[in-house]
Amino acid sequence: MNPNLPQCTTLNGVELSSVQWRKSSFSGGNDNCVEIADLRSTQYAGFAVRDSKLLDGPALLLSPEGFRSFVQHAADGDISA
Repeated sequence: MNPNLPQCTTLNGVELSSVQWRKSSFSGGNDNCVEIADLRSTQYAGFAVRDSKLLDGPALLLSPEGFRSFVQHAADGDISA
């Protein structure tokens, strides 16, 4: 855990420590990986994205539309590390 980052176990009322996180299938074995959690069955009804190296760090919450846009921009190479 990084002591310089706030520990993030809940976000907008969603308990993130109990959700199922999935690592990107395109991580390629390097350290630039993200994990996603499908929160559509929770009160948030969207997706969470986090850095796989910072499991207790911040997470980005996205609506389903925002998540689709995020994935499309990543696929197009519009997002850099």
